[in-house]
Amino acid sequence: MLFEMIFGGVVLVYIIQMFIFYLGTKKRFPVLEEKDLPTASVIVAARNEEDAIIRCLEGLEKLEYPENKLQIILVDDKSTDKTYELIKNFIEGKPRFLLIQSGTEHGDLKGKTNALANGLDVATGEIIFTTDADCVPHPKWAKTIASYYTEGVGVVNGFTAQVSDSNFTGMQHLDFIMLLSVAAGTINYQWPMSCIGNNMSYLRKAYDEVGGYENLPFSITEDSNLLLAIDRLKKYKLVYPVLKESVVMSLPCYDWKTLIRQKRRWGIGGLNSPVKGFIVMSFGFLAHLGLFISPFFFSPLTIGIILTKIFTDFLFLFGTLKRLGLVSTLKYFLAFEIYYTLYVFLLPFFVIPSQQVVWKERKF
Repeated sequence: MLFEMIFGGVVLVYIIQMFIFYLGTKKRFPVLEEKDLPTASVIVAARNEEDAIIRCLEGLEKLEYPENKLQIILVDDKSTDKTYELIKNFIEGKPRFLLIQSGTEHGDLKGKTNALANGLDVATGEIIFTTDADCVPHPKWAKTIASYYTEGVGVVNGFTAQVSDSNFTGMQHLDFIMLLSVAAGTINYQWPMSCIGNNMSYLRKAYDEVGGYENLPFSITEDSNLLLAIDRLKKYKLVYPVLKESVVMSLPCYDWKTLIRQKRRWGIGGLNSPVKGFIVMSFGFLAHLGLFISPFFFSPLTIGIILTKIFTDFLFLFGTLKRLGLVSTLKYFLAFEIYYTLYVFLLPFFVIPSQQVVWKERKF
């Protein structure tokens, strides 16, 4: 009975947290008319992306935005394959696009963060967008996100979904939606914990005020690092709309080795979370720990607690997926729930012993 009481109490706190986050995702914010949209620069850092880059470029080419207000910067991050040549050939004769190479070293910056800093050197937009070379944005992505830059807004994020055609890819997609729904809820309360850089935007003025990436401690999750730095200025609002027009479609990891490396990288980046982030993660960990060991304390009450927790996850995902037009992907929910339980429980054991990660053939 003691286990059931503790497990039930943890799950109750977990449910309350999820309900609060869900209410956060429902918040609404004023928007600009299309004629008032600011100038914008989209920056994509690409390293050895020859298999995905054309798909990304075709998506970027379809972006809808007022004439002469959008700049698209491709930064080749020292690729050793045909990425640079493919981009160069694709953008020929297309004035919206600009291709550069990340030749300039910005202080102690490494890898993708240094490539983004190179892109920012030539960016002219009032708003900076970032996405990845394996992503395809919705055609209305840029103008939808930019419309939220009313007076005082410093950061606007959007949702990333993943191409899903199996239980393995579908569980990753639902994991993205789960994590980003929590991020959206907390950000809309102005309690930011994290975000994702493949669907991020920020006011260039706010970026300059924090001193740029060069002035921030290096982090493998440069996106969340910048988000928290802008929040610490305490002068800008943070916005995270839940709209299908603001979705970016990403490619999933296609093998376990790559997926584990991704999760380790995110987990190590999460070590820089604020205290409230660790509180949220702690109850998530404890709830999944309870699920993991519940077979040793089998009882009708334990089963009821487990089902309540699982149903909470289902409803939380359903609320976001419905607004994103992706409800059909709930067919992967069972695979997701098994995966989610295992990795939330196991992640600390992968992260705590070593903070070294391998990313894009580089060690950090």
